[in-house]
This record gives sequence, C-alpha cells and structure tokens, in this order.
Amino acid sequence: MRVAGTWSRRFAATTPGVIGLVFVVTALACLIAGSTAGQQLGAKIDRTEQVLDRTEPLAFAAQSLYVSLSAADAGAATAFLSGGIESPQVRDTYEQALAEAAAALAEATAGATDATTRTIVARIAADLPTYTGLVETARANNRQGYPVGSAYLRQASDLMQTSLLPHAEQLTEARFAAVGEDQRDIGALPWTTIVGLLLVLAACGVGSVLLLRRTNRLVNAGIAVAAGATLLALLWTVGATVTAAQLLDTGKSGAGARVENLAGARILAQQARTDETLALITRGDITEPEAAFRTHTGELEQRLLAAGIADSEPGRTLARWTAGHNAQRTAYEKADYAGAVEQAIGTGPESSATSFTRLDQELRDALAHARDDLRDGVDAAGNALILSPFGVLVLLLGAAGAVVTGLWPRLKEFL
Repeated sequence: MRVAGTWSRRFAATTPGVIGLVFVVTALACLIAGSTAGQQLGAKIDRTEQVLDRTEPLAFAAQSLYVSLSAADAGAATAFLSGGIESPQVRDTYEQALAEAAAALAEATAGATDATTRTIVARIAADLPTYTGLVETARANNRQGYPVGSAYLRQASDLMQTSLLPHAEQLTEARFAAVGEDQRDIGALPWTTIVGLLLVLAACGVGSVLLLRRTNRLVNAGIAVAAGATLLALLWTVGATVTAAQLLDTGKSGAGARVENLAGARILAQQARTDETLALITRGDITEPEAAFRTHTGELEQRLLAAGIADSEPGRTLARWTAGHNAQRTAYEKADYAGAVEQAIGTGPESSATSFTRLDQELRDALAHARDDLRDGVDAAGNALILSPFGVLVLLLGAAGAVVTGLWPRLKEFL
C-alpha cells in the first residue's frame, strides 16, 4: 500500500500524471454539473405543473369555501329579515351558497395530504351540518312569528364567525402561502447548478494553466470548447430562470398579489353584508355590528387599493353601498324599522342589497381575470424553462466529450 501510494504521488507529479488528473477532474466535473443542472431545472418545471394542477386550484377552492360560507351566512340573515316565507330568490341565494361551499369543501378534501389540512377540513365538515340545522330552526320559528328564531340565527352566525370562517381562513391562508412559495421556488436562481458550472469553469481554467506549463501549448482546443459550452450553459440557466421570475410577476402588484387581495376583498364584502343584516335582526343596540361593518368595509377599501381597482367600478360601487348603508342606519335610528329593512334587502337601484350584489359580481369578475393572469404567468414561466434541463445537460455532456477529445491525444503522446 505504501509503495502504491508513493508511486501514485510520483506519477501525479509527471506530465502524463498532470494531464490525466486534469482529464479526470474536468470531465467528471462536467458530468456532475450536467446531472445536477438537469435535475434542478427539471424540478422547476415540475413545480410549475404542480402550481397549475394542484396548488393554485386548491387555493382557489379554499377561498371559494370561505366566500361561500360567508355568503350563506349573509343569505340566511337576509332570508330571516324577509319575514315569514322568504322569496324564492333569497332562498336560492342561500342554498346556492351552501352548495358551492360543499363543492369547495369536497375539492379541498380531495387535495388534502397533510394532517393540518385534514384537521381543518374535518372541523368544517363537522360544524357545517350544525350550522344549517340552526338556520333551519331559526327559519321555522320565524315563519310562525316566534321571536326565538332570532336567537337561533344569532347562534348559527356565532358558530359561523367563531369556528367555520376562522378555519376556512386558516385553510385559505395556507393555500395561498403554498402558491407563493411555489412561485418563489420557480423564480429563484438554482445556486447548486450555478456553483457546479462555476466549478467546471474553474477546472477548465486551472487545467489550462497546468497544461500550458507542462506542454507549452497556449490553448487546448478541448478545454476551450468545454469552457465555452459551460459558459453557455451558465448563461442559459441564469437567463431562463430570470425570465421565468419576470413572467411570474411576484411583486406587490403582480397577479399573485392581486388574486390574494381580490379574494380577501370578496370575503370582507360578505362579512360586511352579514354585519349589515345582523344589525337589524338584533333589534337593539347596533353599535357593535356597525363598528364591525365599518372595520370590514375599511379593510375592503384597502384591499381594492392594493389590487389597483379602488378608482374603478368596484370602488364606486363600494361607495354607493356605504351610502345606502348609511341611509339604512339613519332609518333604523329614527325607529323606521320597515324602511331600514327595505333599504337592506330591497330590490331598488339604491338599496344595500343591490349595491352589494353588484360589488360581489364585480369582485368575482376581477378575481377571475387576475386568476387567469396568474395561471398564464406560471404557464409562461414553465415554457421559458422547458428546454433548459435537456439543453444544459447536453451542453455539459458535450463539454465532457470535448475534454476527452482534447486531452486524450496529449495523454497518448506519453503512453
């Protein structure tokens, strides 16, 4: 063993030993860097497919669940204010919201893989029948004119506000955070690949210096070609990743941020609508629901501002809704309960119900548009990266081949 070690050190100090060492190290570095680049860049493409096929749809389903639950609560309160047997339109709104919530819950359940999500979904699935049961009890009592119906409805709304909606909010935040994390990973520079390619370039540089000293040849064509191919691979890797990051547009005004803000805006609108109707159901001090309404509409305005649509139609509709709500509050404070209810749930062009319905539709349309932009950006980012794993791998395999082609004849001169 000692003799073999001594011989290896002596051979490594010779010219053929140096050429052989450059040969092995540079070629091996090319192969390792190419394999690493192919895997890391391929993982980015897989991540784009994950966003389009799973992460983003689950985030949309989570916000749909939240909005639908809020809409069901607002719809139940509106139906109660109708008195007696509510209109088919009001009943349909409530039932449609429940159906959409059930569909969104099923979609979220189908995509649930972690324990936290399964726990949240299970809690919502357990509480939702309880909520609907309380609403139906309130509805039955309200039809018969029993005042206890309002107590059941307040109990149902309390269950919604303290359990169903907080769990839905937690699920929504987790899903949107997952979308953001995937986008950041797609647009992040693959530093392992970049370091590997820089090491290949360093190996080519050091190898060229050693060859110059040993063979007096200024340039080895194989090493030069390998360095050029590696440099091209490096530029391709960085360029494709930077392009993908730009297409994703993950800034504060990007599609992802707009989707989150608009989803939050829809949720806040539904919560404000519930505050508005519950204030009339209590038939007492409305200080607390009024404060909640102002808080939710104030946050809603900030969401519209962050989404860049505060000065467009949704912002103007919100202003009309707020003005209608002020008219409702004024009527209530003047003991004109019938007028306040008509302003809250009436079908007139200036009623709160009309303004809210228009605002919700405008927010729904804006959210759909922002979601399309988000998915288009992710799809475009995937297209920008699509050839990079194969292309960079081929370049590094070519670099390894160039090293072999360039150094093998030099090595044969001494064999």
